[in-house]
Amino acid sequence: MKLTTAIRSEIAQLIISKIANGSISSPIIEVYDGAEPASMGQSITDTLLAELALTNTAANETDGEITFEPISNDNSANAGGNQKWARILDRDGAEVLYLTAGGPGDGAELTLNTATITENGPVAITSGTITIGGA
Repeated sequence: MKLTTAIRSEIAQLIISKIANGSISSPIIEVYDGAEPASMGQSITDTLLAELALTNTAANETDGEITFEPISNDNSANAGGNQKWARILDRDGAEVLYLTAGGPGDGAELTLNTATITENGPVAITSGTITIGGA
């Protein structure tokens, strides 16, 4: 599928507004091992490896590409394992989206500082980009 730049931008801006929605806390990125659920809203049985906070405005958009603003580190990972996917919760804790997560060079939408997370170790997202169709 290919979309015009205007449509890609509109979709990206909608995603960013959904992530920034709410008023309770900052949006959260939860990083998991295992396989991404087939659809959103299902019970998650994978291990939660780390939780990182986004800024309240979450990201910027240029020509249909979402680039996350600086993401706070998790100084003590919840568990150890190989990150495979992540979900983003809005400021009120509602699911917004799932995306791929990996280590350096994996080509994932979220790149972490390490290929394997160590329990109680530091976790950082070094880059995060989502490209809307056709960009």
